Amino acid sequence: MATKNKSPKGKNSNLMRLGLFWAIIVLGVITAFALLSPQKQLEKVDISTVIERANAGKITKIQGQGNDLEITPEGSDKATEKSYFTGGVAALLRDDILNERGRKVVSDTPPSQTSETLWNLAIIIIPVLLIAGFFLFMMRQAQGQNNQAMGFGKSKAKLYGTDKEKVVFADIAGNESAKQDLEEVVDFLKHPKKYEELGAKIPKGVLLVGSPGTGKTMLARAVAGEANVPFFSISGSEFVEMFVGVGASRVRDLFAKAKKNAPAIIFIDEIDAVGRKRGSGMGGGHDEREQTLNQILVEMDGFETGTNVIVLAATNRSDVLDPALLRPGRFDRRTNIMLPERKDREAILKVHFKKKPTDSTVNLDKLAAKTAGSSGADLANIANEAAIIAARANRKKITNDDLTEAFEKVAIGPERKTKVMSDREKQLTAYHEAGHAIVGHVLPDSDPVHKVTIIPRGGTGGVTWFLPPEDKSYTNVYEFKDILARAMGGRVAEKILYGADGITTGAGSDLRKATEIARDMIIEQGMGTKLRDQVFHDDNGGMVFDKMTHERPYSDDTAKEIDKEVESLIKEAARRAEVVINQNRKSLDALAEALLEEETIDEPRVVELLKDATLPKEAQLYTPLKKAA
Repeated sequence: MATKNKSPKGKNSNLMRLGLFWAIIVLGVITAFALLSPQKQLEKVDISTVIERANAGKITKIQGQGNDLEITPEGSDKATEKSYFTGGVAALLRDDILNERGRKVVSDTPPSQTSETLWNLAIIIIPVLLIAGFFLFMMRQAQGQNNQAMGFGKSKAKLYGTDKEKVVFADIAGNESAKQDLEEVVDFLKHPKKYEELGAKIPKGVLLVGSPGTGKTMLARAVAGEANVPFFSISGSEFVEMFVGVGASRVRDLFAKAKKNAPAIIFIDEIDAVGRKRGSGMGGGHDEREQTLNQILVEMDGFETGTNVIVLAATNRSDVLDPALLRPGRFDRRTNIMLPERKDREAILKVHFKKKPTDSTVNLDKLAAKTAGSSGADLANIANEAAIIAARANRKKITNDDLTEAFEKVAIGPERKTKVMSDREKQLTAYHEAGHAIVGHVLPDSDPVHKVTIIPRGGTGGVTWFLPPEDKSYTNVYEFKDILARAMGGRVAEKILYGADGITTGAGSDLRKATEIARDMIIEQGMGTKLRDQVFHDDNGGMVFDKMTHERPYSDDTAKEIDKEVESLIKEAARRAEVVINQNRKSLDALAEALLEEETIDEPRVVELLKDATLPKEAQLYTPLKKAA
């Protein structure tokens, strides 16, 4: 996390606001108390009565100021009566109208007027203070809004690299090639002279490209931890506002801050938010996003040179970025961050389980083998889910069963054990999943069956799970066709069991997936029969080389051929699945009955139940000799 540095100016401003707030509260309370407190009301008594009572000893004190007298009667500690005598207390003492007892109660000290004076002052001063405080508060609010308006074009970048717990390259497993590129950037910032002596120039920009969850932002944080230089981080969306020119202003301010602190690093996350191709006509000629991009282009490679500021940017949509942004001199390097391989996945899992207690049954290598195609974020999620599952079961350590359950939960969804299925639905599901399993088990280029279950998971009624034994970089035609055949195995099993009119909606997702794979083979991979080695990329419309493209960049006749090719692949897959299931009907029944009894069957049990299953000649795509050749 970034450290928030509070300036003394901001701290004093907060203290002043707090002091003003409490001063207004106190003055308000005093005013209310003063207004609500009852004033002293003295009873008017005739002076002859006062003299008579004083001589009788029924008065404690007589005080006067001028001709006014205040009388404190016996039994009271303050004056409750008043009277009037010409000459005041001096005349009372001088004239022979009081006896000795009466003279003793007369005081020549005038009564205190402090409370009355304070009251009079409070009536005048407190309203004035309240009005002044109100106007001061309003002025400060207006000044704050003015400052906010003046700072509207300021950069919102956060300064990183001063964290107590820094992320360094050693904390990140995998992505060795990406780390090497970034380590060179860090080394240049630390030791620029050894590069300058050889005439080497520092890369102005490094673009991190990778799928979501592969660790682009984490690598950028590691650069901040390693470099020990100011590291300004901002998202591409934070540049753009509804007001024209604000984004460009923020870009200027960001680069100005970085240049003042050079050598420095700027990290722009999700740069595709502002870096998309210009000239699309969206937003008019003064599109705010385009103005922001223009300013970034100028700041990265304008007239000013030797600024020693490196820009790191991350995106998973490099195909939509403007060509001017990608040219040398701006983003000199493009670092592709790939999905982790098996050894990298194991290293990543070890990092995430470093602070999690596990028992001896946990096998991270086996989990790494099963998680082909998973990103670093997926693996972190699996580790977290395993800890949650163990905690829910009140275990002190994570077991391998927790790990397996977490993996399956993340990959295909949680089990829905509360869903009630009728006996017929269970039988249908068992035969459907058994159809997938037996076709995939028999076909030579299909992945092995990992698990079969009729317990609903996620949005499915049951799952047949195939996992590759190793990571694959390429897929051939035979493998694609075996995937299509096993996808059709569930629908074919329903058809064989209940007849052509007894099929259900349970195969809906299988058919959608099979159709998507078949279309991808024809359109994207050039694996058709008549359309072999031709690619017909479907584009959703947009700018390609400054020209608007249509949604379908091929003719109607070609579209018909594509449809025929897709139909042919699906029919071939269904025919092969039907041949396999018909020839291995006993194995199909045995697997379905085991599923009805056990509900979930793992790979070893599947292999045991299908040990007698064979591959029919009609389902073969090639002979072993041909494949070997």
